[in-house]
Amino acid sequence: MKLDAILWDYDGTLVNSVPKNIDITKNILAEVAPHLTGDNLPRYLRSEADYHYANHAAKNWQALYVDFYGLSQTEMLQAGSLWAKHQEINQTEVHFFAGLEAVIGHFSEVPHGICSQNSQKNIRRVLEQHGVNGQFKAVVGYDDVPAQQQKPHPLGGIKCLESILGTVQSASLLYIGDHEADVQFARNLQAELGDTARVISVAVAYSHSTPELWEHKPDHIARKVEELYPIIQQHL
Repeated sequence: MKLDAILWDYDGTLVNSVPKNIDITKNILAEVAPHLTGDNLPRYLRSEADYHYANHAAKNWQALYVDFYGLSQTEMLQAGSLWAKHQEINQTEVHFFAGLEAVIGHFSEVPHGICSQNSQKNIRRVLEQHGVNGQFKAVVGYDDVPAQQQKPHPLGGIKCLESILGTVQSASLLYIGDHEADVQFARNLQAELGDTARVISVAVAYSHSTPELWEHKPDHIARKVEELYPIIQQHL
């Protein structure tokens, strides 16, 4: 089957957004859970290494906020509702992982898309800054999908594919992400599309994830950006 699209996660896959995400989370905590600020700031927001550990150990963002940051369920829901707003106003710079622009350019004959829990407007702004906005035919962000249908629910992937291809029937694609939930997302997308489609899961480990420990296993693991070349090439 010919590869119809390459879909990407954003945070931790295309860009190193950890410094920005830490700053955003601190600002959100100051708004919804001030008792978790200052000297009481969760340890997982005190360094990039601790943030990486918590982010990849948590099953999803809700578990991250409750189990690792210590928010109540109510505070977690309030925090989630504020995420897109704080992403828009936060000015901390983010950067592509070194070499990824070259990967995207090398495989420019295949349409690229992004399925993320970041804000579409924020993502497009960063793509524009890196000169690759035109390479991405569709971006589906947090604000494009109802809260109860965020990843790993497949709706974002369906919307992204429909925008790129016009139809999802018999689609063949790669989904590249850095979190176990991205593997689940790829599997859920496969189930939604059916047996005539092919969804290949690629986990990247260059942002400190540990796919070998995940319950849900990807089809491929790229431990370095350069390892994406042969993985993508074999499916063209």
